[in-house]
Amino acid sequence: MGTTSMGREIPEATGASLEAFRGAWARAQGPSVQRKLLSADRPSKVLSGIDEAIRRSGLESGMTVSFHHHFREGDYLVNLVMDAIARAGIRDLTLASSSLTSVHAPLVAHCRSGVIRRICSSGLRGKLADEVSRGLLEEPVLIQSHGGRARAVREGSLRPDVAFLGAPSCDPYGNARGWAGKSACGSLGYARVDARHAGRVVVLTDGLEDFPALPASIGQELVDWVVPVDAVGDPKGIGIGATRISGDPRELLIARNALAAIDATGLIREGFSFQTGTGGASLAVIRYLRELMLERGIKAGFCLGGITSQVARMLEEGLIGALLDVQSFDADAAQSMAKNPRHVEIDAITYADPGCPGAAVNMLDFVILSALEVDVDFNVNVITGSDGVIRGASGGHSDTAAGSALSVVVAPLTRARTASVVDRVETVVTPGETVDILVTDRGTAVNPRRPELAAALRAAGLELRDIHELRDLAQSITGVPEPVAYGKRVVGLVEYRDGTIIDAIHEVL
Repeated sequence: MGTTSMGREIPEATGASLEAFRGAWARAQGPSVQRKLLSADRPSKVLSGIDEAIRRSGLESGMTVSFHHHFREGDYLVNLVMDAIARAGIRDLTLASSSLTSVHAPLVAHCRSGVIRRICSSGLRGKLADEVSRGLLEEPVLIQSHGGRARAVREGSLRPDVAFLGAPSCDPYGNARGWAGKSACGSLGYARVDARHAGRVVVLTDGLEDFPALPASIGQELVDWVVPVDAVGDPKGIGIGATRISGDPRELLIARNALAAIDATGLIREGFSFQTGTGGASLAVIRYLRELMLERGIKAGFCLGGITSQVARMLEEGLIGALLDVQSFDADAAQSMAKNPRHVEIDAITYADPGCPGAAVNMLDFVILSALEVDVDFNVNVITGSDGVIRGASGGHSDTAAGSALSVVVAPLTRARTASVVDRVETVVTPGETVDILVTDRGTAVNPRRPELAAALRAAGLELRDIHELRDLAQSITGVPEPVAYGKRVVGLVEYRDGTIIDAIHEVL
C-alpha cells in the first residue's frame, strides 16, 4: 500500500506498478513551471543563443543533426549552427539536411576537421559537391529523394537527434511559421517532418512574435527551444538557379512540344492535376498550359510540389482549385500562402512518402521533370554531370515519376557540346520503368513500355522518334566522349525512394 503526498492510500495493483502522487510539478519537464503566483511572466522556450541551445539539447559527438533547405541559396543557418557545434568541440556528426546548396561551401572545412563524418541529403552543389566527389569524406554521402527521406525519418532509419529549423516567424512557446515575417520563405514542408520525429527540436528565428503565432507551420507541442538570431536567411536566394523562368527559345520549344504530347493523352481536362519540376523548360510548360486552359475554359483541380509565382497567379485567376505546397520557390508564392486559404502547406510525408497511404504524388495526372542525362533505357540522372561530379539533387524526381499517371522528362538534346541522351547515364536516380515520355528540342520519344501512349501521340499527329535515334543524333553533334576516370572508392550512394540502393557514385580522379 502506497501513500500520496496528501496522505491518500494507493492499493497495490496486480501485474502493474502504481506510482503515488508527489506534487503537481514533481515530474514536470521542459518549460513547465509552477505559476500559481501573481506574475506577468509566462513559460518561455527562448534561449540566449545557439551555443546554449546546443548545450541544452544534449548534442554529443557521433549524433545526427538535421536542417531544412527552404531558403535554398539564401540559407544562413546551416553554416551558423555548424560553426557553433565546431566551437563546442563536438565531432563525428551525421549531417542530415533535406538538401545542401553552393552556399554551404564552408562545410568543407568541418568535413576535413572531423566535425562532420557523414552526410545524408537530397543533393549537393558547388564546392562541397566538388570536394565530396573527390573523396572528401570517408563515408559515402547518402542521396535520398524527398519522399525517401520523409519515409526514412518516419520509419526511424534516419532519426535526427537534434533538428535545427529556421522559421521567419515564431512565438516564445515555439509556434513557428514560414509564410510570415521579414524573411518569409513560404512552406516549411520538409522542416515539419523533422520537427515531428527528431529527438530535440530547436527553432531559430529572426521574427519573434507574441504568443500565439497562429496558424503555425510547426506547432508548439513539437518545439523544445527557440533561439532568436539576426537573420535566418535571405528570401532572395530562394529562386536562384533551378527555379528561374526561361526565355531561351530552345527551352520554350521543348515546353511547347511537351505540352502537345501531354495534351495528346487526353489528360488536360476539367479537374486535372499536375506538377512541374525545376529547370527552365519544365517551368516554361506552365506558361503554355495556362494559355491552353484559358482557351478551353477548363480548370485544374490542384497543383503539387514546389510552388512558383506562375501557379500562384493561376490560383488567383481561378484556373487551379488548390495548391499543395511542400516548398515555395519564390517570394510571390510565400505571399500567396499567407493570404489565400486554397494555398495549402503540406509536409514531405504527405507529399511523397511511398509508405504514406495518402501520398499526394499518387494523385498526379502528369508531372514534367528535367534531366541532366537520359539513357536509351529511359533511366534519368539528375545528380552527376557528364564529368561524374555531383552537381544536383534527387528532389522529388523519382517520387513523382513513380506516383503520377504520366511522367514527362524534358531536356535539350545537347548542352555545351555534351549529349543529354546517352547509352548509359553516369548515375541512375529515376529508373526508366517509371519514365513515360522524353521531349527534346530535336524530337520526342515514348518509352516502349507504354505502347498505348505512342499510339495516342501518333493519332494526334505528333511525330515520334526512337530514343536510340536521339542518342545517335546527339553523338553526331558532340562525338562520343571519353569515359570518366573513376577510382574504386565509393563517395556516394543513391537511395531509391523505397530505401533500396539504386546506384553508387565513385570518386572522380
